Amino acid sequence: MVVPWKDFSGRFSPLKLAVFIALFLPALWTVMAFGLGWLEPRPLNEAIHRFGLWTIRLIFITLAITPLRQILQWPRLLLVRRMTGVAAFAYAITHLTLYSADQAFDLVKVATEIAVRIYLTIGFTAVLGLSALAATSTDGMVKRLGPRRWQRLHRLVYVIALLAAVHYWMQSKLEIWEPTIFAGIYAWLMGYRLLARFVGVRGRLPLAWFAGLGLIAAALTAIGEAFYFRLAYGVDPMRVLDANLSLVTGVRPAVVVLGLGLAVAAIGAVRSAVPVLRKRRPGFA
Repeated sequence: MVVPWKDFSGRFSPLKLAVFIALFLPALWTVMAFGLGWLEPRPLNEAIHRFGLWTIRLIFITLAITPLRQILQWPRLLLVRRMTGVAAFAYAITHLTLYSADQAFDLVKVATEIAVRIYLTIGFTAVLGLSALAATSTDGMVKRLGPRRWQRLHRLVYVIALLAAVHYWMQSKLEIWEPTIFAGIYAWLMGYRLLARFVGVRGRLPLAWFAGLGLIAAALTAIGEAFYFRLAYGVDPMRVLDANLSLVTGVRPAVVVLGLGLAVAAIGAVRSAVPVLRKRRPGFA
């Protein structure tokens, strides 16, 4: 019997059990909040938003597992990548189902809305992509497709993550703080993969590259935000760029991306030093 808290050898994995439980918590909290009336004034609409937001978060967490495995020197982290990806699909389906419920399950109306509203078209395309990845996520499908074909198919997650971020950005309208952060994180994640492929040694990057990647991702986030406000509202790009150097308008997305990037590099530095510290620690008689 296949159970989610066992590893590839069939042994119990505390990591997989902890992640399996954690993946249910956002959904359980949303259901509880809905039942207790905490999502007023539009509870169903808020539930739709929360499930959609967690879909995007889980997609990005799934993408982050590969670089975190290297940074933390924790190969077993890969055990939870498939589980997290399937959870993202489950949240996406719930998000779409709740949207249909909001439309009184009028499937003709739902299909029409998806067809005529570009941000819904983009979101629905991402859901279809997640469906394909979830359907082929089993060991049996890996054998049936072959490792190379399976890997090529599952690289669609890079496109799906981009579509999900664009969908979130477009439907957020003026509230683009978090979508902009996702855009910066996406730049970091894709930058890591490009560097690991073309300049990495056996797919691994020196820690200095992680720090540099954080700076580049933050700069791209700031520039992207500046040009967005220029194109959408005619705001002088320099005003937006200057805001990243001040806390008057709050913490800007580029600052958050920079902080995350530097934190990742710092964690990697500490983790790399741990074996050295253990070797140098004097023994006891």
